[in-house]
Amino acid sequence: MPEQQQIQLKASDETLKGHYSNMMMVSHTKEEIILDFFNVTAQGGQLVSRIFTSPGHAKRVLGALADNLKKYEAQFGTVTAAPAPTKDFGFAPPQS
Repeated sequence: MPEQQQIQLKASDETLKGHYSNMMMVSHTKEEIILDFFNVTAQGGQLVSRIFTSPGHAKRVLGALADNLKKYEAQFGTVTAAPAPTKDFGFAPPQS
């Protein structure tokens, strides 16, 4: 088995604060998956973060989210999916 390396990760105080998001849009090109996170209120919405990643890494993220949601539900109970937005927010995703 290969030896595991320890990597030191750093984050600024500003990054550690994070951003609240209650809507997400996923788009893609041949080379990347794009995740756009929004904070939407009755007054409108704002893009709070855009993440570009490779399709292979996106698949690992999907697995990690599924695993963590399963553990969350085992501890706190079943999560009901929020309804999808019912209006067009007029945001154009990146074009391939």
